[in-house]
Amino acid sequence: MTDLTTPFSRVKIRTGALVFCDDDIALIRRDRRTGSHYTPPGGNVGDGEPLIGALRRELAEELQLDLDDASPPELCWIQDQMVTRPGPTPPPRKIHMIFRCHITPRVRARLATVEYDDLPDGGSEPGVIEWVNYRKAEELPLFPLIGAAVSALATPDGAPGVPLLAPVTDENYTWI
Repeated sequence: MTDLTTPFSRVKIRTGALVFCDDDIALIRRDRRTGSHYTPPGGNVGDGEPLIGALRRELAEELQLDLDDASPPELCWIQDQMVTRPGPTPPPRKIHMIFRCHITPRVRARLATVEYDDLPDGGSEPGVIEWVNYRKAEELPLFPLIGAAVSALATPDGAPGVPLLAPVTDENYTWI
């Protein structure tokens, strides 16, 4: 039985994608009172849902991207997250699985420019889809903490290096 009262006793898996169009990647920028931050499009994997199925669903929801219009997704990095966050329920441990795929400028022109995240109160929070040169990822407040790995790519399709990134903890990240 899962303990729902202890922090990190639940484990969630999140798929995310670096969607490349030439040297640019699609990131979702969320502007909050405490500052802006960026995330790659993606989300939690549902119970019994295949990883690529979750990635396909999330890219369709957030970017209006049909994964068939992109190169096959390539798993680049895995990052473990155990970060305290505000809220009434203890935070889960989250495993981020970051994929990479490539699209053409013609596909990019058809994609969403804003994404809406559902909030617990029934409202929604807008996120702007921003295309950023991948070499600048390290300079952004990007979550999960993949900016250095992304910026280190020699080319958009270059070898991703070590797949297991340093974990995200309260020592290296503060929830905003």
